[in-house]
Amino acid sequence: MLTRIGTLLLALLLLPGSPVHAEWSKADRAIMGTAIHLEFWSEKQSQAQAQNLIDDVVAEFQRIDALMSTYKEDSELSKVNRLAATEPVVVSEELFGLLEQALRYSVLSDGAFDITYASVGYMYDYRERVKPSDEEIAAKLGAINYRHVVLDPGQHSVRFARQGVRVDLGGIAKGYAVDRAIGLLQAQGIAHALVSAGGDTRIIGDKRGRPWVTAIRHPRQREDFAALLPLSDTAISTSGDYERYFIEGDVRYHHIISPKTGKSAQASRSATVLGPDATTTDALSTTVFILGPKDGLALVNRLEGIDAVVIDSDGRMHYSDGLLRQQSEPPG
Repeated sequence: MLTRIGTLLLALLLLPGSPVHAEWSKADRAIMGTAIHLEFWSEKQSQAQAQNLIDDVVAEFQRIDALMSTYKEDSELSKVNRLAATEPVVVSEELFGLLEQALRYSVLSDGAFDITYASVGYMYDYRERVKPSDEEIAAKLGAINYRHVVLDPGQHSVRFARQGVRVDLGGIAKGYAVDRAIGLLQAQGIAHALVSAGGDTRIIGDKRGRPWVTAIRHPRQREDFAALLPLSDTAISTSGDYERYFIEGDVRYHHIISPKTGKSAQASRSATVLGPDATTTDALSTTVFILGPKDGLALVNRLEGIDAVVIDSDGRMHYSDGLLRQQSEPPG
């Protein structure tokens, strides 16, 4: 009798639709103007629960895009750009908090990271191969200064200190969205996952006993890698001059704008930063790219828990001190 009950129980557990499964759940979407990839090990969720979790993560990316996109006229950030030069604009706690973080990176980098780059950056159209003239840049360049963004913590409001200022969170918002997605997964007990949004990735755990292998793309050979990094429990972001760009004469015009010049930063081809969370690595990869290998790595080497790889304008690779130490250490 016990044998028959045991056999029946086993048969019930193997029926399709069993409430618990253990497998990798994956999804790919296009949100925030980039490719979103999600992959996690779901051990306690049913297939329906895993799909619901994917849907929740996708919805979170869409929500942040609707809040912070400068391409959506009804977004909260677009409202700030329309009105903040004439009056304080009360914003959500979430947007206010990310603006505060962005300004902290501006202070940390002495203005190399500056969300007001959009005051000139909006005049570029990389698909249509449009760039502003030197005269147009000169007329707008004074609006690029993070100090023009005045935050009032008491009112949760934003105002601009002068006319012509625009802000864009493209250098930090995708990393923030990745962190939010990871938080949703962790809240549901997920311990092994990878979430990426374009060049911004965060990993929790490992790949079930093996590290995740993340590639740094070769900035001039689309199908090749400059490096492969085995990673676990970390975030990694790459900023490069090869995603949105056009070439005119011998100049590459790309979307990473130097706040000092209003033109595409030219010291790097790519900058990859590793750190504890994707909000941090997203902002710092933009910063290091603009600063270039010498000043960018000097900044990274002062920050605890941060490492970087920079490919300079001549295609040479440079490493932060932490990575150099790891390379010199004997295996095991």
